Amino acid sequence: MYIPFEDLPEHSKIWIYQSNRKLSENEVTEITINAKEFIENWSAHGEPLEASYIIKYNRFIIFAVNQDVKAATGCSIDTSVQFIQDLEQKYTIDLLDKMNVTYKTGEFIAFKTLIEFKQLAKSKSVSENTIVFNNLVNTIEEWQDFWEIPASESWHSRFF
Repeated sequence: MYIPFEDLPEHSKIWIYQSNRKLSENEVTEITINAKEFIENWSAHGEPLEASYIIKYNRFIIFAVNQDVKAATGCSIDTSVQFIQDLEQKYTIDLLDKMNVTYKTGEFIAFKTLIEFKQLAKSKSVSENTIVFNNLVNTIEEWQDFWEIPASESWHSRFF
């Protein structure tokens, strides 16, 4: 059951999928339609999940579930991952590789492999003040407070 993202409780569970490239406006439009349809039919053991999604910066797809109503289960999570894998194939993008770093450079968003990001840190091309996206957050509240943070305040700090 689709619920507007902003109407979900802050303690709702989230999953963040980052794309290895910026999505075009047409791709975002198509993904928005497909994601809403998926969310409207997403269920756990035959019971609808109170869920939503949001697409940020034409690069991040975020799913959220109000686990007070019905918790996502292994099978329902597998179904969402299959949806994401289908998007990967359709749009020739990578959404599941967690060994990449996305960060801000001024108004732009950059994407690097973890190895490349380490090299940038070593050469001081990025700093502890660089805003990174911490995709390890687990709830909407954490996402609001700790998703876009200086590298010094995230797991990325080990590179400085």
